[in-house]
Amino acid sequence: MTSAPPLRVAILAHSTNPRGGVVHALELGDALTRLGCEIVVHAPDVKGTGFFRETLCGAVSVPASPVGADRTAMVEARIADYVAHFENPAHRRFDVFHAQDGISGNALATLKERGLIRRFARTVHHVDAFADQRLSALQTRAILDADELFVVSRLWRDHLGAHFGRAATLVGNGVDRIRFSPQGDRREDSLRARLGLKAGPIFLAIGGVEERKNTIGVLEAFAQVRRIRAGAQLLIAGGASLLDHADYQARFSTALAASGLPPGAVAIAGPIAQSDLPALYRIADALVFPSVKEGFGLVVLEAMASGVPVVTSRIAPFTEYLAEDDVVWCRPNSISSIADAMLMALAPVLRARLVKRGLAVAARHDWLRVGAAHRPVYDALAELEHA
Repeated sequence: MTSAPPLRVAILAHSTNPRGGVVHALELGDALTRLGCEIVVHAPDVKGTGFFRETLCGAVSVPASPVGADRTAMVEARIADYVAHFENPAHRRFDVFHAQDGISGNALATLKERGLIRRFARTVHHVDAFADQRLSALQTRAILDADELFVVSRLWRDHLGAHFGRAATLVGNGVDRIRFSPQGDRREDSLRARLGLKAGPIFLAIGGVEERKNTIGVLEAFAQVRRIRAGAQLLIAGGASLLDHADYQARFSTALAASGLPPGAVAIAGPIAQSDLPALYRIADALVFPSVKEGFGLVVLEAMASGVPVVTSRIAPFTEYLAEDDVVWCRPNSISSIADAMLMALAPVLRARLVKRGLAVAARHDWLRVGAAHRPVYDALAELEHA
Protein backbone atom coordinates (compact mmCIF):
# COMPACT_ATOMS: atom_id res chain seq x y z
CA MET A 1 0.00 0.00 0.00
CA THR A 2 1.49 3.32 -1.05
CA SER A 3 1.28 6.37 1.19
CA ALA A 4 -0.43 9.55 0.05
CA PRO A 5 1.88 12.17 -1.45
CA PRO A 6 2.69 15.15 0.77
CA LEU A 7 0.38 18.12 0.68
CA ARG A 8 1.85 20.75 -1.65
CA VAL A 9 1.29 24.33 -0.51
CA ALA A 10 2.30 27.61 -2.13
CA ILE A 11 2.64 30.34 0.51
CA LEU A 12 2.83 33.87 -0.92
CA ALA A 13 4.37 36.84 0.92
CA HIS A 14 4.59 40.49 -0.13
CA SER A 15 8.38 40.81 -0.08
CA THR A 16 11.64 39.09 0.84
CA ASN A 17 12.34 41.60 3.64
CA PRO A 18 12.16 40.76 7.38
CA ARG A 19 8.74 42.20 8.14
CA GLY A 20 6.35 40.45 10.54
CA GLY A 21 4.14 38.87 7.88
CA VAL A 22 7.15 37.60 5.93
CA VAL A 23 8.74 36.18 9.09
CA HIS A 24 5.43 34.43 9.79
CA ALA A 25 5.32 33.02 6.25
CA LEU A 26 8.82 31.56 6.42
CA GLU A 27 8.40 30.13 9.92
CA LEU A 28 5.05 28.62 8.92
CA GLY A 29 6.66 27.13 5.82
CA ASP A 30 9.47 25.58 7.86
CA ALA A 31 7.06 24.24 10.50
CA LEU A 32 4.79 22.63 7.89
CA THR A 33 7.85 21.13 6.19
CA ARG A 34 8.76 19.49 9.52
CA LEU A 35 5.18 18.22 9.68
CA GLY A 36 5.60 16.46 6.34
CA CYS A 37 4.16 18.96 3.86
CA GLU A 38 5.84 20.17 0.68
CA ILE A 39 5.96 23.95 1.10
CA VAL A 40 7.27 26.68 -1.19
CA VAL A 41 7.23 30.28 0.02
CA HIS A 42 7.11 32.87 -2.78
CA ALA A 43 7.74 36.62 -2.79
CA PRO A 44 8.50 39.38 -5.29
CA ASP A 45 12.26 39.93 -5.10
CA VAL A 46 13.14 43.52 -5.93
CA LYS A 47 16.89 43.20 -5.33
CA GLY A 48 17.26 39.69 -6.68
CA THR A 49 19.02 38.55 -3.51
CA GLY A 50 16.41 36.13 -2.19
CA PHE A 51 14.82 35.98 1.24
CA PHE A 52 16.49 37.54 4.25
CA ARG A 53 17.32 34.11 5.72
CA GLU A 54 17.85 30.50 4.69
CA THR A 55 14.78 28.27 4.81
CA LEU A 56 14.03 24.62 5.43
CA CYS A 57 11.05 24.86 3.08
CA GLY A 58 11.34 25.72 -0.58
CA ALA A 59 11.65 29.37 -1.58
CA VAL A 60 10.98 31.11 -4.89
CA SER A 61 11.95 34.67 -5.74
CA VAL A 62 9.31 36.04 -8.11
CA PRO A 63 10.76 38.51 -10.64
CA ALA A 64 9.75 42.04 -9.66
CA SER A 65 9.24 44.70 -12.33
CA PRO A 66 10.71 48.19 -11.79
CA VAL A 67 8.39 50.78 -10.25
CA GLY A 68 8.57 54.41 -9.23
CA ALA A 69 7.74 56.04 -5.93
CA ASP A 70 3.95 55.82 -6.24
CA ARG A 71 2.70 53.33 -3.64
CA THR A 72 -0.48 52.33 -5.47
CA ALA A 73 1.40 51.75 -8.71
CA MET A 74 3.90 49.61 -6.78
CA VAL A 75 1.12 47.47 -5.29
CA GLU A 76 -0.52 47.00 -8.68
CA ALA A 77 2.83 46.12 -10.24
CA ARG A 78 3.56 43.48 -7.60
CA ILE A 79 0.12 41.95 -8.12
CA ALA A 80 0.85 41.79 -11.85
CA ASP A 81 4.27 40.25 -11.16
CA TYR A 82 2.63 37.46 -9.18
CA VAL A 83 -0.03 36.86 -11.84
CA ALA A 84 2.62 36.67 -14.56
CA HIS A 85 4.59 34.14 -12.53
CA PHE A 86 1.64 31.82 -11.91
CA GLU A 87 0.36 32.04 -15.49
CA ASN A 88 2.99 29.39 -16.17
CA PRO A 89 1.30 26.02 -15.48
CA ALA A 90 4.59 24.65 -14.14
CA HIS A 91 4.39 27.20 -11.32
CA ARG A 92 0.88 26.14 -10.26
CA ARG A 93 1.51 22.53 -9.25
CA PHE A 94 0.17 22.95 -5.73
CA ASP A 95 -2.77 21.58 -3.78
CA VAL A 96 -3.27 24.80 -1.79
CA PHE A 97 -2.51 28.46 -2.48
CA HIS A 98 -2.14 30.63 0.62
CA ALA A 99 -1.68 34.43 0.51
CA GLN A 100 -0.15 36.22 3.50
CA ASP A 101 -1.12 39.78 2.48
CA GLY A 102 -3.21 41.96 0.21
CA ILE A 103 -0.77 41.96 -2.70
CA SER A 104 -0.60 38.20 -3.03
CA GLY A 105 -4.28 37.91 -2.10
CA ASN A 106 -5.23 40.07 -5.07
CA ALA A 107 -2.96 38.07 -7.36
CA LEU A 108 -4.65 34.84 -6.30
CA ALA A 109 -8.08 36.47 -6.68
CA THR A 110 -7.19 37.33 -10.29
CA LEU A 111 -5.92 33.82 -10.97
CA LYS A 112 -9.15 32.45 -9.51
CA GLU A 113 -11.28 34.75 -11.67
CA ARG A 114 -9.42 33.52 -14.72
CA GLY A 115 -9.93 29.88 -13.78
CA LEU A 116 -6.21 29.20 -13.31
CA ILE A 117 -6.74 28.20 -9.68
CA ARG A 118 -9.99 27.17 -8.01
CA ARG A 119 -9.60 28.33 -4.42
CA PHE A 120 -7.19 30.08 -2.10
CA ALA A 121 -6.67 30.95 1.55
CA ARG A 122 -5.57 34.29 2.99
CA THR A 123 -4.01 35.26 6.31
CA VAL A 124 -5.13 38.69 7.48
CA HIS A 125 -2.47 39.94 9.87
CA HIS A 126 -4.16 43.33 10.21
CA VAL A 127 -6.38 45.68 8.21
CA ASP A 128 -5.07 49.10 7.20
CA ALA A 129 -6.90 52.38 6.67
CA PHE A 130 -5.96 53.65 3.20
CA ALA A 131 -6.76 57.14 1.98
CA ASP A 132 -6.28 55.93 -1.59
CA GLN A 133 -9.56 54.36 -2.73
CA ARG A 134 -7.82 51.98 -5.10
CA LEU A 135 -5.70 50.56 -2.28
CA SER A 136 -8.76 50.33 -0.05
CA ALA A 137 -10.66 48.44 -2.75
CA LEU A 138 -7.76 46.06 -3.31
CA GLN A 139 -7.54 45.35 0.41
CA THR A 140 -11.25 44.53 0.53
CA ARG A 141 -11.05 42.31 -2.54
CA ALA A 142 -8.18 40.29 -1.06
CA ILE A 143 -10.35 39.56 1.98
CA LEU A 144 -13.73 38.95 0.37
CA ASP A 145 -12.49 36.85 -2.55
CA ALA A 146 -10.52 34.41 -0.38
CA ASP A 147 -12.24 31.08 0.22
CA GLU A 148 -10.76 30.67 3.70
CA LEU A 149 -9.27 33.21 6.09
CA PHE A 150 -6.69 32.85 8.83
CA VAL A 151 -5.85 35.38 11.55
CA VAL A 152 -3.14 35.51 14.21
CA SER A 153 -5.26 37.21 16.90
CA ARG A 154 -8.85 37.41 18.12
CA LEU A 155 -8.77 41.17 17.53
CA TRP A 156 -8.65 40.74 13.77
CA ARG A 157 -10.92 37.70 13.76
CA ASP A 158 -13.59 39.85 15.40
CA HIS A 159 -12.83 42.74 13.04
CA LEU A 160 -13.33 40.55 9.98
CA GLY A 161 -16.62 39.31 11.33
CA ALA A 162 -17.92 42.77 12.20
CA HIS A 163 -16.74 44.69 9.13
CA PHE A 164 -16.57 42.08 6.37
CA GLY A 165 -19.01 39.41 7.53
CA ARG A 166 -16.29 36.77 7.28
CA ALA A 167 -15.30 34.01 9.66
CA ALA A 168 -11.62 33.22 10.14
CA THR A 169 -9.51 30.48 11.70
CA LEU A 170 -7.31 31.66 14.56
CA VAL A 171 -3.80 30.20 14.20
CA GLY A 172 -1.68 32.45 16.43
CA ASN A 173 2.06 33.01 16.17
CA GLY A 174 5.26 31.42 17.36
CA VAL A 175 8.92 31.99 18.14
CA ASP A 176 12.06 29.98 17.43
CA ARG A 177 13.48 29.42 20.91
CA ILE A 178 16.64 27.81 19.58
CA ARG A 179 17.54 30.92 17.64
CA PHE A 180 16.21 33.44 20.17
CA SER A 181 17.51 32.61 23.63
CA PRO A 182 19.29 34.33 26.54
CA GLN A 183 22.48 32.41 25.70
CA GLY A 184 25.03 34.71 24.06
CA ASP A 185 26.95 33.74 20.91
CA ARG A 186 29.89 36.22 21.13
CA ARG A 187 28.30 38.62 18.66
CA GLU A 188 27.09 40.98 21.37
CA ASP A 189 30.28 42.97 21.98
CA SER A 190 31.10 43.53 18.31
CA LEU A 191 27.50 44.50 17.54
CA ARG A 192 27.44 46.92 20.45
CA ALA A 193 30.63 48.55 19.20
CA ARG A 194 29.39 48.69 15.60
CA LEU A 195 26.19 50.43 16.66
CA GLY A 196 28.01 52.90 18.90
CA LEU A 197 26.36 51.67 22.10
CA LYS A 198 27.87 52.31 25.49
CA ALA A 199 27.03 51.08 28.99
CA GLY A 200 23.41 52.11 28.68
CA PRO A 201 20.83 51.13 29.71
CA ILE A 202 19.81 50.33 26.15
CA PHE A 203 16.16 50.63 25.11
CA LEU A 204 15.42 48.79 21.87
CA ALA A 205 12.60 49.79 19.50
CA ILE A 206 12.01 47.49 16.51
CA GLY A 207 10.09 48.26 13.33
CA GLY A 208 11.87 51.39 12.16
CA VAL A 209 10.35 54.85 12.24
CA GLU A 210 6.66 54.29 11.55
CA GLU A 211 3.45 55.81 12.80
CA ARG A 212 1.81 52.57 13.90
CA LYS A 213 4.99 51.72 15.83
CA ASN A 214 4.54 55.02 17.73
CA THR A 215 8.20 55.89 17.22
CA ILE A 216 7.77 59.59 17.99
CA GLY A 217 6.03 58.62 21.21
CA VAL A 218 8.98 56.36 22.07
CA LEU A 219 11.41 59.19 21.36
CA GLU A 220 9.55 61.69 23.53
CA ALA A 221 9.26 59.16 26.35
CA PHE A 222 12.96 58.39 26.06
CA ALA A 223 13.77 62.08 26.39
CA GLN A 224 11.99 62.01 29.75
CA VAL A 225 13.85 58.86 30.78
CA ARG A 226 17.21 60.52 29.99
CA ARG A 227 16.54 63.13 32.64
CA ILE A 228 16.68 60.35 35.22
CA ARG A 229 19.05 57.87 33.51
CA ALA A 230 21.63 60.12 31.86
CA GLY A 231 23.53 57.29 30.19
CA ALA A 232 20.50 55.70 28.55
CA GLN A 233 20.46 55.12 24.79
CA LEU A 234 17.58 54.45 22.43
CA LEU A 235 18.29 52.04 19.58
CA ILE A 236 15.77 51.99 16.71
CA ALA A 237 16.19 49.00 14.40
CA GLY A 238 14.34 47.58 11.41
CA GLY A 239 12.10 49.37 8.97
CA ALA A 240 12.34 47.44 5.70
CA SER A 241 8.78 48.29 4.64
CA LEU A 242 7.05 48.43 1.27
CA LEU A 243 4.95 51.36 2.43
CA ASP A 244 5.96 55.01 2.31
CA HIS A 245 6.64 56.46 5.76
CA ALA A 246 8.48 59.57 4.57
CA ASP A 247 6.06 62.09 6.12
CA TYR A 248 6.18 60.45 9.54
CA GLN A 249 9.94 60.05 9.33
CA ALA A 250 10.26 63.78 8.60
CA ARG A 251 8.17 64.52 11.70
CA PHE A 252 10.39 62.18 13.70
CA SER A 253 13.52 64.01 12.51
CA THR A 254 11.97 67.32 13.58
CA ALA A 255 11.07 65.88 16.98
CA LEU A 256 14.57 64.48 17.42
CA ALA A 257 16.17 67.82 16.57
CA ALA A 258 13.89 69.59 19.05
CA SER A 259 14.36 67.00 21.82
CA GLY A 260 17.63 68.41 23.15
CA LEU A 261 19.09 64.89 23.26
CA PRO A 262 22.86 64.80 22.77
CA PRO A 263 24.49 63.10 19.76
CA GLY A 264 24.64 59.35 20.24
CA ALA A 265 21.69 59.17 22.61
CA VAL A 266 19.50 57.87 19.78
CA ALA A 267 20.89 55.38 17.27
CA ILE A 268 18.92 54.53 14.14
CA ALA A 269 20.33 51.25 12.89
CA GLY A 270 17.89 50.52 10.05
CA PRO A 271 17.42 46.89 8.93
CA ILE A 272 19.58 44.45 10.88
CA ALA A 273 21.12 41.30 9.41
CA GLN A 274 19.19 38.26 10.59
CA SER A 275 22.39 36.69 11.88
CA ASP A 276 22.74 39.66 14.25
CA LEU A 277 19.13 39.87 15.41
CA PRO A 278 19.37 37.49 18.40
CA ALA A 279 22.42 39.39 19.67
CA LEU A 280 20.56 42.67 19.13
CA TYR A 281 17.90 41.61 21.61
CA ARG A 282 20.47 40.40 24.12
CA ILE A 283 22.33 43.71 24.26
CA ALA A 284 19.07 45.50 25.10
CA ASP A 285 17.90 46.15 28.64
CA ALA A 286 14.29 46.38 27.49
CA LEU A 287 12.21 46.20 24.34
CA VAL A 288 10.00 49.29 24.01
CA PHE A 289 7.01 48.44 21.81
CA PRO A 290 4.08 50.81 22.49
CA SER A 291 2.44 50.24 19.10
CA VAL A 292 -0.96 51.69 18.31
CA LYS A 293 -1.85 48.88 15.88
CA GLU A 294 -0.45 45.37 15.44
CA GLY A 295 -1.52 42.08 13.98
CA PHE A 296 0.19 40.24 16.83
CA GLY A 297 3.60 41.73 17.63
CA LEU A 298 6.11 38.96 16.87
CA VAL A 299 9.01 40.98 18.25
CA VAL A 300 7.46 40.72 21.72
CA LEU A 301 7.89 36.94 21.62
CA GLU A 302 11.41 37.24 20.20
CA ALA A 303 12.45 39.59 22.99
CA MET A 304 10.89 37.37 25.66
CA ALA A 305 12.62 34.27 24.29
CA SER A 306 15.87 36.25 24.45
CA GLY A 307 15.40 37.06 28.14
CA VAL A 308 14.57 40.73 27.58
CA PRO A 309 11.83 42.58 29.52
CA VAL A 310 9.09 44.11 27.37
CA VAL A 311 7.23 47.41 27.56
CA THR A 312 4.10 47.33 25.43
CA SER A 313 0.65 48.85 24.94
CA ARG A 314 -2.29 47.77 27.04
CA ILE A 315 -4.38 47.10 23.94
CA ALA A 316 -5.38 44.07 21.89
CA PRO A 317 -3.79 41.96 20.51
CA PHE A 318 -1.15 42.16 23.26
CA THR A 319 -3.77 41.73 25.99
CA GLU A 320 -4.88 38.47 24.32
CA TYR A 321 -1.69 36.52 24.93
CA LEU A 322 0.06 38.47 27.70
CA ALA A 323 -1.03 38.34 31.34
CA GLU A 324 -0.94 41.26 33.75
CA ASP A 325 2.53 40.45 35.10
CA ASP A 326 4.18 39.32 31.85
CA VAL A 327 5.22 42.82 30.70
CA VAL A 328 5.26 46.43 31.82
CA TRP A 329 2.08 47.87 30.38
CA CYS A 330 1.70 51.42 29.12
CA ARG A 331 -0.88 53.63 27.47
CA PRO A 332 0.47 54.23 23.95
CA ASN A 333 -1.11 57.71 23.71
CA SER A 334 0.57 58.87 26.94
CA ILE A 335 4.23 59.89 26.81
CA SER A 336 4.55 59.85 30.60
CA SER A 337 3.02 56.36 30.76
CA ILE A 338 5.57 55.03 28.26
CA ALA A 339 8.43 56.75 30.11
CA ASP A 340 7.31 55.39 33.48
CA ALA A 341 7.08 51.88 32.02
CA MET A 342 10.59 52.15 30.56
CA LEU A 343 12.02 53.10 33.94
CA MET A 344 10.08 50.35 35.71
CA ALA A 345 11.53 47.74 33.33
CA LEU A 346 15.00 48.58 34.68
CA ALA A 347 14.17 47.87 38.34
CA PRO A 348 16.20 44.74 39.28
CA VAL A 349 13.48 42.82 41.13
CA LEU A 350 10.81 43.53 38.52
CA ARG A 351 13.25 42.83 35.69
CA ALA A 352 14.06 39.38 37.09
CA ARG A 353 10.37 38.56 37.28
CA LEU A 354 9.70 39.81 33.76
CA VAL A 355 12.54 37.73 32.32
CA LYS A 356 11.22 34.57 33.99
CA ARG A 357 7.64 35.17 32.90
CA GLY A 358 8.72 36.16 29.40
CA LEU A 359 10.57 32.90 28.90
CA ALA A 360 7.42 31.04 29.97
CA VAL A 361 5.29 33.01 27.48
CA ALA A 362 7.73 32.24 24.67
CA ALA A 363 7.66 28.54 25.55
CA ARG A 364 3.90 28.47 24.96
CA HIS A 365 4.23 29.78 21.40
CA ASP A 366 5.58 27.01 19.22
CA TRP A 367 5.66 27.21 15.42
CA LEU A 368 4.76 23.53 15.04
CA ARG A 369 1.49 24.25 16.83
CA VAL A 370 0.86 27.15 14.45
CA GLY A 371 1.57 24.91 11.47
CA ALA A 372 -0.74 22.19 12.75
CA ALA A 373 -3.55 24.74 13.17
CA HIS A 374 -3.51 25.30 9.40
CA ARG A 375 -3.84 21.66 8.41
CA PRO A 376 -7.64 21.14 8.71
CA VAL A 377 -8.31 24.11 6.42
CA TYR A 378 -5.54 23.11 4.02
CA ASP A 379 -6.85 19.54 3.82
CA ALA A 380 -10.38 20.77 3.09
CA LEU A 381 -9.15 23.14 0.37
CA ALA A 382 -7.02 20.42 -1.21
CA GLU A 383 -9.95 17.98 -1.26
CA LEU A 384 -12.17 20.54 -2.98
CA GLU A 385 -9.38 21.44 -5.40
CA HIS A 386 -9.19 17.86 -6.60
CA ALA A 387 -12.89 17.04 -6.40
